[in-house]
Amino acid sequence: MSNAMYNKMWHQTQEALNSLLDKESQKLVEQEKNPVYIFQMLATFYIKYVQIFRNLENVYDQIVHPQKRLLIRKILDGTMGRILELKNDMVELELSEFHYFDDILQDLKLAPQQLDIPIPKYFLKEKIEVIRERKKILAQILADSGLDATSMKLAIKSMPFEEAIKLIQIAERARQGRLRALFMKQIYLQEFRAKQARLLGEKVADAGAAALRIQKVWRGFCQSKRTEREREEEMIFLGMNPPPLFDQVSATIRQAEKVNLLRSAVQLRHEEGYREALVTIKNDLQQTEGPDIKESLRDQIRQWFIECRNLTGSFPEFPNVEDGGSAMIFSNKTPEQVIEDILASQEEEEKNKKKGKKAKKEEKKKVVKEKPKVKEEEEEWKMSRSAFLPSMKEGSDVYKDTWMNKDESQNFPQDYDEELIKKEKRKEVEAEIRVQVDELMRQELKNLKLAVNKEMELPVRAGKKGKKNKGKKGKRGKRGKKDKDLTADRTIESLFKELVEEGLLIQARKVNLSDYIGEYSYLGTTLRHVSIEPMPSLLDVRQLITLYGILPLGSAAVHEKAPLVKSLLLAGPSGVGKKMLVHTICTETGANLFNLSAANIAGKYPGKNGLQMMLHMVFKVARQLQPSVVWIEDTEKTFYKKVPNNEKMNDPKRLKKQLPKILKLLKPDDRILIVGTTQRPFDAELQSFCRAYQKIILVPRPDYASRYVLWKQIIQRNGGVLTKALNISCLAKVTDGFTQGNIVKVVKGVLTDRRIRQQIQKPLTPAEFIPLIAGMNPVYKEEEECFKNWYAKTPLGRKRVLASTVGGRGKETEKGKKRGKKERKKNL
Repeated sequence: MSNAMYNKMWHQTQEALNSLLDKESQKLVEQEKNPVYIFQMLATFYIKYVQIFRNLENVYDQIVHPQKRLLIRKILDGTMGRILELKNDMVELELSEFHYFDDILQDLKLAPQQLDIPIPKYFLKEKIEVIRERKKILAQILADSGLDATSMKLAIKSMPFEEAIKLIQIAERARQGRLRALFMKQIYLQEFRAKQARLLGEKVADAGAAALRIQKVWRGFCQSKRTEREREEEMIFLGMNPPPLFDQVSATIRQAEKVNLLRSAVQLRHEEGYREALVTIKNDLQQTEGPDIKESLRDQIRQWFIECRNLTGSFPEFPNVEDGGSAMIFSNKTPEQVIEDILASQEEEEKNKKKGKKAKKEEKKKVVKEKPKVKEEEEEWKMSRSAFLPSMKEGSDVYKDTWMNKDESQNFPQDYDEELIKKEKRKEVEAEIRVQVDELMRQELKNLKLAVNKEMELPVRAGKKGKKNKGKKGKRGKRGKKDKDLTADRTIESLFKELVEEGLLIQARKVNLSDYIGEYSYLGTTLRHVSIEPMPSLLDVRQLITLYGILPLGSAAVHEKAPLVKSLLLAGPSGVGKKMLVHTICTETGANLFNLSAANIAGKYPGKNGLQMMLHMVFKVARQLQPSVVWIEDTEKTFYKKVPNNEKMNDPKRLKKQLPKILKLLKPDDRILIVGTTQRPFDAELQSFCRAYQKIILVPRPDYASRYVLWKQIIQRNGGVLTKALNISCLAKVTDGFTQGNIVKVVKGVLTDRRIRQQIQKPLTPAEFIPLIAGMNPVYKEEEECFKNWYAKTPLGRKRVLASTVGGRGKETEKGKKRGKKERKKNL
């Protein structure tokens, strides 16, 4: 796609966003009582914002104009944050982390795949050099300390000479035995053919009959092949089978990838030119327009002095630097307007003093009258205020004023716009000059007062300032005691090295979120209508990881304002990919991975002071090198109800009291996420467990649709070829209850190098996978029910159960659905 196409795409997306912002601003005022209608409204906004987010992310990644990119980035971050806010509202309303939008997607004519939230590429692009450098340092430390996995060689057991000779002899005799058996088979076949020839040799074959038989067989073979080919073409036409060379990367895609690389190079070049232009243009403005700006500011302030003197009889007080100086007075106003404001404010103050007493009495009466109405108001739901809508509206206004109707026919290479830079930098130059002018004018005002009014400055202000400063010093002193730095004399590099050597800072595996394979749940809404709570699908889990883990950690602007998620718990049976998801968060955001699992910290930094020092070091490095992920594997051990005898020596509950304290200290500007994984959550104390983890995600075993996709993709990724002989549907049905980990092990066990080479002559069949599956333990329904029952006891689960037991919501559901459909039809 060309620059013009991406510009067009941006304009269309911006129009959709503007209309959505207008609709949302209308809904902010409205109050509703029907929870079903409210959810459908929130879900519709959520889905539309996701579509806008997908388009904006694509535009920001590909567009090359540096000033456009700055604006798009601002709107992109705002859209991202708004999606997180709507998700939080839906969770509070439905009392569930998982939502199903089947009916809404059907009304909007969207596929479930269009709900997939993309991960912005700028998360890694903007700090790729930092990530590479950090990986090099980490690998170097591991190699120097002998902890590197690649440098560590497996210990090979030595074998006696006689035993080695015996082993070689056994292998050689086995080889000779196989050759002898093959030779004997050939002799037997030759003798059998000779015997058959002697028996049939007496009959004289008719040449015509023989030719007819050969023709019959050949024509039948040709017809069967033709029928098979036509059937395959029909299936491809109907979309039931993929076309030939479907899995191969086409030349068009390769060319598009090359263009993307060239486009990213152009982006870097344009951004460098833009940064240089910011400096040069500012310097030029200071030299050319600076003197004129200075003179006009001085004249403006002098005129204000004279006018105030004429009206009030004395010179005005000049505002302090902290208050903004003369900028606070004028702010795009003439001196006459400023004086009018002063007189108007004086009149208002006098009126307010008179009305003050009456207003207080009336307020008291109103409070008494409004008390019984509070209950009615609490029942009505109103959309919460957004921290991102103002910035999005501001970005949309800038788009309308600057870019909507801008003629760019002369800017084909899409380089920076010099006039826009001048407009921006002119304000900065004026602000800098204003500071200098204010200093001069303060002195001039002082001289005027001495000469005309003979007024001396009163020393009261200095005293007041002194008092303020004393108060501030006292407060700073108290803060200093709270935030005591235990490693003030050490550098971050030395702390980083120590944590790596102790095994507390580990290297994350390179795993992308797209590697977590699964399928959507298409019956979620239907099951909920029948009061059956469906198990979430794997893609629902993947979406939550994106919303709660990747997006907030990837963007500092989003993390500061979005609903804060400090800790995350992944609970599920063994083999469902919990550990993989932790490594995925680190890969997609370039985050550091700290391992504070009970098994990993056992015996390290002993004692209370040692534990305090360890946590201080971990979180100090995590803050300095954010984003960071603190992983606690088998986190139920930290919250054991009763510690098993064989684990008492390791003291697994060391972190139990410290975790809540750590969570309190984490602020919105700390991009640190604590992630716990557990396969036995029922062994932990529920109250302290749920207090430590803000969000709890239940990771299920894969359903039929997810297993079908898993088998298909994992076989292909490991070198397997899908043919008609391999019935994937059969494998997906047979492996009900088995996890992703089981399926990966089975595929790797079957697809050895030798078996991959044999696929041309001997295609894969389902029977080859069954023996390995039979030797593994599945996740039984009883175990799955245990997880569901445990989740029902968590705070959100309890609220959900209580809400579902309350009757009389059937009519509300039907009314809400009808209203929601009407609204969507209007929008369409």
